[in-house]
Amino acid sequence: MRVKEVMSEDIHYIQVPGNRLNALELMRERNVSGLPVVKSGTKKLVGMVTRTDLVENPDEEQIALIMTRNIFTVSPNDNIKDAAQLMIKNGIRRVPVVEDEELVGIITAFDIIEKALGKLDIKEPVKDYMLRDMPTTWERTPLNVAFEIMRYSRLKFLLALNKDGKLSGILTETDFINESEVVSERTVHNTSVGTEGDKWSWDSTNVLYVIKNRLKFSDKEVKDVAVTDLVLATTRTTVTECANKMRHNKIEQIPVIDVEGELAGIVRATDLIKAIKD
Repeated sequence: MRVKEVMSEDIHYIQVPGNRLNALELMRERNVSGLPVVKSGTKKLVGMVTRTDLVENPDEEQIALIMTRNIFTVSPNDNIKDAAQLMIKNGIRRVPVVEDEELVGIITAFDIIEKALGKLDIKEPVKDYMLRDMPTTWERTPLNVAFEIMRYSRLKFLLALNKDGKLSGILTETDFINESEVVSERTVHNTSVGTEGDKWSWDSTNVLYVIKNRLKFSDKEVKDVAVTDLVLATTRTTVTECANKMRHNKIEQIPVIDVEGELAGIVRATDLIKAIKD
């Protein structure tokens, strides 16, 4: 199967020059977590910008300073296995499709799940592809703390546990972004250097004002935002069955439980596409 049979041609992209607000609004409107970036007035691909890029660069406004310039691409006639391997090797979820240097589509891990993997009969158990080390937090954790837990894990999701230590919900990076805003904070620094025995003095000529942007979250707790109507797989669920669960529910990650109903892992679309064979 070729990339052109799976890719989306209804492409949502942003142009440079452009700013972070426009990118974030388009991501929210289209419910996507990443956008190709093209040169203004053309479809010449110049980069990619993701929600993670926006979060990690709160002080930058211009897309040209936030986006990733060294990007991986595929052509419409490439095999989808090549696109899948590119995603797996580089830890990415989407790859722009380019022909003659112009953006003609985009292919995501979910596209491969939805239009290819779900149609195959792969009987391997999902436990062979799931992540066993998962970021978790108590469901009463404040959102700002929960976000840091997710960020330190370098993953795009967080599992919520109730007071009994049982799985109660899941949050994604999108859920956090939708509950946050970028705010500016000003701090004051005295740049004068004194010597031992000097009394404290305040000379306005040595005052440095630093303005820094940061994400500010609402006062909600994890349980107020997490998805609690969970779609689950078991360690014995086959790859094809799991792919169809993702396809039917339009989700990219599914928690996995063992035969006793205990949390055993989680499988993402980017994990499941490893099952694609020659």
